[in-house]
Amino acid sequence: MNSKKYTVLVADDDPDYLFQVAYHLRQCGYQVMAVESQAEAEHVFSKMRPDIAVFDLMMESDDSGFILSYKIKRKYPDVPVIIATAVTAETGMTFDVHADENTQWINADLFLDKGIRVDQLQREIKKLLKL
Repeated sequence: MNSKKYTVLVADDDPDYLFQVAYHLRQCGYQVMAVESQAEAEHVFSKMRPDIAVFDLMMESDDSGFILSYKIKRKYPDVPVIIATAVTAETGMTFDVHADENTQWINADLFLDKGIRVDQLQREIKKLLKL
């Protein structure tokens, strides 16, 4: 990683998951803003621009991650967004951010299933940040 310290905004209403992800990203050299709700995430990016965002899909509502992706992309179109979700494991639903029918309403750059290994998350973040 170069000398710039990249800021990652992580929003997840599961405090254990949030702590683990934030801890590991800090260990990888990132500055992390960790919040537990859609409302807190919106407050953070209204005041500062993160370099990348990792949002849980379901927080206050079943589509909090989609709402956050939409709002952050309106304000900062070039900020990559990862949605981390357990919805595939829980419901069998899958999302393809590149499918034509989804590109209009899913503003995320990547979907990851929760339980992803930290080294894989770091690789995906590096790819999206073009490091």
